[in-house]
Amino acid sequence: FIILIFFSNAYSVKIFAESEFWFSAIKVFAIVAFILLGILAMVGIIPLNNFTHAPGISNLYKNGIFPNGFSGVFTTMLTVNFAFSGTELIAITAGEAKEPDKTIPKAIHTTLWRLVIFFIGSIVVMAALIPYQKAGVTQSPFVYVLKMMGIPYAADIMNFVVLTAIISAANSGLYASTRMLWSLGNEGTIPKNISKTNKNGIPVIALCLSMIGGLLALLSSIFAADTIYLVLVSVSGLAVVIVWAAIALAELNFRKQFLKSGHSLSELKYKTPWYPVIPLFALITSILSCILIWFDPNQRVALYCTIPFVLTCYLVHYVYRKCAN
Repeated sequence: FIILIFFSNAYSVKIFAESEFWFSAIKVFAIVAFILLGILAMVGIIPLNNFTHAPGISNLYKNGIFPNGFSGVFTTMLTVNFAFSGTELIAITAGEAKEPDKTIPKAIHTTLWRLVIFFIGSIVVMAALIPYQKAGVTQSPFVYVLKMMGIPYAADIMNFVVLTAIISAANSGLYASTRMLWSLGNEGTIPKNISKTNKNGIPVIALCLSMIGGLLALLSSIFAADTIYLVLVSVSGLAVVIVWAAIALAELNFRKQFLKSGHSLSELKYKTPWYPVIPLFALITSILSCILIWFDPNQRVALYCTIPFVLTCYLVHYVYRKCAN
């Protein structure tokens, strides 16, 4: 799988897009099937084991919206943010998209509806079918629901879907990391050799460095799961939120500087809807997500790891620029 992911990124952007399409298609089909089966079970068309009647949506409200208190929102914030990571890839791929003024808005709208239907839809189905007292981390909720319906080989089916989802995440993650390194090299933030591309426009050096980083992270999960890997997971989970905040801040500053330099809004091929409400809302909620992590002792380690990591990155950048000049 590692070789497959590497070559899907090394050959051309078209191959990457094709592979992502098929990996995503498997996930989409599985989630749609799960939601449809779940709805049929909720209304009683598909009988459920240990249920004498159709549950409907009673599990969503019979014990209150927050049966264990509102603090649960804070304790799951980092995990939820990590689950939604990757949506920012739309901005990264914009640099290589044809007619970005048309394709990017379409991609944004498509991504939004997919999140609403696939993420929130599947969660609503699971919450409706699984009483919160039985929800746990020892078994996949997808597998649990399918077993309640009496579907054979439920665990094997979901393991296959999860495997394709992991490959898809690794594929898109490698793409994003490669393009970020290319961008840093192109701007002179890191050595410019890293931004060199081959005849297909692929930054091979950046790709190889990203692949090495991924392999080291994989090895750390095997040989240092309680130390190095824990730090990496904590940093990546919180870094997602920091990236979102940075994107929102960049949008605010871009519009301000764009107008200040004598340009007009009519020159922009794509304008952020409801500006500045949306970027301000994104910036404030991202900052709040970082702050709220402090109040959960189990996730506070993310702050302990991420803050020194970010400061180290800035220090290395400062020293590099100082030496380069």
